[in-house]
Amino acid sequence: MEIKPVSELVKNTGINILIFGESGAGKTRLLTSLKGKTLILSAEAGLLSIADSTDVFAVEVKTVAELFEVYSLLLENKDGFNNLCIDSISEISEVLLSSELEKTRDNRQSYQTVQKSMMDMLRAFRDLSKINVVMTAKIERDKDEVSGRMLYRPSMVGKKLPENLPYIFDEVFVLRNELVEDQIKRYLQTSSDGQFVAKDRSGKLDLYEPADLDVVINKIRATKKPKETKETKGE
Repeated sequence: MEIKPVSELVKNTGINILIFGESGAGKTRLLTSLKGKTLILSAEAGLLSIADSTDVFAVEVKTVAELFEVYSLLLENKDGFNNLCIDSISEISEVLLSSELEKTRDNRQSYQTVQKSMMDMLRAFRDLSKINVVMTAKIERDKDEVSGRMLYRPSMVGKKLPENLPYIFDEVFVLRNELVEDQIKRYLQTSSDGQFVAKDRSGKLDLYEPADLDVVINKIRATKKPKETKETKGE
């Protein structure tokens, strides 16, 4: 066992990101802002919006078994992909649940099976080394019974999956759209504001970042500037 500085261990690993947002917000299109060779595992048949993209490849998947088949290929990554995207994990969980419900009349067992399968799959892809892993999800709304305020988080089947999902990823972003002077402005919210679930484990991002994953990843990888002291100020 070799003990290494944390900075050395982290610099050669990929960034893992979860992005959730409204339908039509542009989540699939956002994936094309990644730099390098990108593979998209699509479960939503929504690739028309990125038909003109270059250096982007796709595989349509419908089951967890198909996902793990691709996972096995990516372990060696002979095709030299820089980025792996799953679009979307919400859709995959729904398809898997439908399949399980057809096999058994026990709804509780079906949900438990889906939860385990999805968590195993998410962790496996998240831990792929030397490749950025980005997953998208639909948005789910819950009303806070105390404040009466709407809360927003990634959507998955059941209750436990949506609660556990943010803990799996280093970065959890909300893709938000606003109408500004008759123009749609898209941006990523990177930290929770008590209403939207989000987090930035790197600590290097602003609350709002441009809807550009290459910009965001470069900012995460950038070395932090040292804090100013009296010596560095020349005092």
